[in-house]
Amino acid sequence: MDLVQLQRQLVEYRTSLYHEGFLDEQFTQLQELQDENNPDFVVEVVSLFFQDSERLLNELTKALEQQNIDFKRVDAHVHQLKGSSSSIGAQRVQKVCIAFRNYCEEKNVEGCLKCLQQVKNEYSLVRTKLEPMFQLERQILNAGGSVDVPMQ
Repeated sequence: MDLVQLQRQLVEYRTSLYHEGFLDEQFTQLQELQDENNPDFVVEVVSLFFQDSERLLNELTKALEQQNIDFKRVDAHVHQLKGSSSSIGAQRVQKVCIAFRNYCEEKNVEGCLKCLQQVKNEYSLVRTKLEPMFQLERQILNAGGSVDVPMQ
């Protein structure tokens, strides 16, 4: 596949992530901070999001398995996950976190467990969707191209 085809494929893939609601304008702003001096900026920030999210999801799972659930602690973890997902533009994760926080406020165990499963699913989906995009970007850069291709 030549460079132009790879770049076209990247643009189409990125566009689909926005249309499917996986990403929002915050991700675009993150990409705008990337330059020649720091070409891996977005990958590094998103990788940190992945690491942090894994930790938070594990903490949430443990907290909701307790006999006496500390809803303030659960809410603090969800708030952190909401903030980090918002900062990279992971819109669908962020939206589930909003509902999750409402259930925490109501001390609704069933609602919290349902949202935990939803947030795990949305996190897994966004991770699965972003990794191929980063692979495409690496292919383009390795071929001597630019990933600063505009959205359609």
